[in-house]
Amino acid sequence: MTNTRDTDSQSPDYSDLVGELAANFTACQKVMADFTEAYKNMEVDPLNLRGAYAHWLVETAKNPLHLLGAGLNYWQDAMKLYGQSMSRLGNVKTDPVIEPAKDDRRFNDEAWLENPLYDFVKQSYLLSAKWMREVANHNNPADEKIAKKVAFFTERYVEALSPTNFVLSNPAVLEKTLETKGANLVMGLKNMLQDLERGNGQLRIRMTDEDAFELGVNVATTPGKVVFQNRMMQLIQYLPSTEKVFKRPLLVVPPWINKFYIMDLQPKNSLIKWLIDQGHTVFVISWVNPDESYRDTPFDAYLLEGTIAALEAIESATGESTVNAIGYCIGGTLLAMTLGYETAHRRPRIKSATFLTTMLDFSDPGDLGVFVDEGQVSALNEKMVEKGYLDGSSMATTFNLLRANDLIWSFFVNNYLLGNDPKPFDLLYWNSDSTRMPANMHNWYLTNLYIKNLLKEPGGVALDDTAIDLTEVQTPVCFVSTVDDHIAPWLSTYAGAQLFAGPVKFILGGSGHIAGIINPPANNKYGYRSTDEPPTDPVAWAEKADKHEGSWWPEWAHWAKHRGGDQIPARMPGDGELEVLEDAPGSYVKVRSLDV
Repeated sequence: MTNTRDTDSQSPDYSDLVGELAANFTACQKVMADFTEAYKNMEVDPLNLRGAYAHWLVETAKNPLHLLGAGLNYWQDAMKLYGQSMSRLGNVKTDPVIEPAKDDRRFNDEAWLENPLYDFVKQSYLLSAKWMREVANHNNPADEKIAKKVAFFTERYVEALSPTNFVLSNPAVLEKTLETKGANLVMGLKNMLQDLERGNGQLRIRMTDEDAFELGVNVATTPGKVVFQNRMMQLIQYLPSTEKVFKRPLLVVPPWINKFYIMDLQPKNSLIKWLIDQGHTVFVISWVNPDESYRDTPFDAYLLEGTIAALEAIESATGESTVNAIGYCIGGTLLAMTLGYETAHRRPRIKSATFLTTMLDFSDPGDLGVFVDEGQVSALNEKMVEKGYLDGSSMATTFNLLRANDLIWSFFVNNYLLGNDPKPFDLLYWNSDSTRMPANMHNWYLTNLYIKNLLKEPGGVALDDTAIDLTEVQTPVCFVSTVDDHIAPWLSTYAGAQLFAGPVKFILGGSGHIAGIINPPANNKYGYRSTDEPPTDPVAWAEKADKHEGSWWPEWAHWAKHRGGDQIPARMPGDGELEVLEDAPGSYVKVRSLDV
C-alpha cells in the first residue's frame, strides 16, 4: 500500500506557496487551453435538460397554487429558523427547524451543530433544498419521464450547491486552510490538474489510490486458472477448497458494463471464494474490454461467444453437459436470454438460474431511465459510431451521478478542498476500473430493452435468428434483489420474475446494488425477505413477509444445494480436455479503459 499524502503536516513558507501557485496556474492554463480546443464543438446539453425544464415550467405554471403553497411553507420555516438562530445567539437552546437525513454524512463535523453561524448556514441550505424538491416534484406532470428527469437533475443541482462544497462555508476546509497556510488548496489544485490530465481534459476525480492495488496480488486473488478464451471472454475455472464437490458445475455470468472481480475483492468478502467453499466447481466469465475493432459486435456475440461457448467449454473441462448458473445485473439479463435460446432449441443445459439484481421487464428502470430516451440514445449512438465504443468513463459518470454525494462530492472535498490524496479502498478501485461498450451492442441493448422493453414480450427480441420467449422457460429460477437498488429497482426485477413458467424463488435483501449482494454472512448485516412462490402484488408481500437476519447467502445455498447433484471428488483445472492457459484472474480483466 502506498502512503496517503495528508496536508496536515505541511506548512510551507509564503515564498514556496507563491511559487507553487504560479507553477500550478501555468499548468492549469495549458490544460484548460487543451480542453477548450478539444471540446469547442461539444454538445452543451446532451441530456436535453433545456427542453425538459421548459416543458416542466409550462406544466408547473398551470398549477400556481402548488407554487404558492411551497413558497409559503418555505417562508414559514425560514422565519422559524431566523427566530431559532436569534435564540441560539442569546445562548438559549432550541430544537432545529430541519435536520439532515440520518445517512447524510456531509454535516458530521461538530461545527455544523455547535457553531450558531454554521448551523444557520446548514439549516438554510436544507430548507432551500426542501423547497426546490417540493417545487420540482409537483403532482401535475404531463409526461412522467420528463417529471422524473427534472426531479433527478434538480436533486443533483441541490447536491452541487451544498455549503460543504465551498471553502468558506465548510468549517473543516476553512480550518485546514488556516492551519496549513493554504497548502491544502495548492495540493488540491495539483490533484485537480492531474485528474484533468488523466481524463484528457475531462475531470475524472480519483476515488482511491489506484497504485495501491494489483489484480491477482491484493484484489481478485482467489486461486484459479483460465481454461478457455475467445475474442469475447476468458473462462476461469477456480481451484476447489473442499475434498468433495457437487457434480453439476456452477457458471457465473458477470456484467460486462464493469468487471467481474467485484465478486472477488478480498477473501473475507469474496462471493466467488464463498461459492467454492460451499462445494461448487465454479467457472466465471471474464469479458473482454473492447476497443474500436469491436464497433460492429452485436449483442448476439455475448450469447454465442459468451454463455453458449462457456457451456460447451465447461462440458469439455468436466464432462458435464448441464450446469447451474448465476447472472449479475446485465449478466443476468444475458443469462435469461440464454435460457430462452436454449429452450427454443430444446437443449436446456442450464438446470437452475439465479439472477442477482437483474431486470427483464424495463417498464420502470428507476433513475437510469432519465438517461435513456430516443433522443439521448440517438445522440449517444452518433458518438459511439465515431469511436466504435462507449467510453468507460461515460458509464462510470452515469452510475456515479446516481449517488453523487458519496461518489462525486465527497471526493471533490477531500481531494481538491482538503488537498488530500484519496485513500486505498478496494471497492472504489473496482469502481474506477471501467469498461467500454461496443457501439452496435450497446445501441441494440438500450433501444430494444430500455426504450422498447421487448424482452418481456414473447418473441420480442431475437438472437442468432432465434426468438426469445421467457414465458416458455421451465427452469427453476431464484431472483435476488435489494431494497435500495437505484440501478435495478426491486419492483422491476420482481416484475421480471413473473415472466417464467417454472418455479420461482424471490429473495429481497437490504442495502443497494453492490453492498446488498456482496454481503458475506460473517458481517451479519442488512437482513432479507424470501418466498418460494412470489405473489402478484410485491408491495403487499414485502410488507407481510417475515424478515430474516443477516446475509441472504445461506438461504440461497440451501436452495442451490438441492440442484447441485451428487458429491464427487474435487476437480482441478486441466483435469479434463481443456488445458490451462494462464493463472486467474487472467489477462482480459487487466486491460483498462485508459489503455487505448
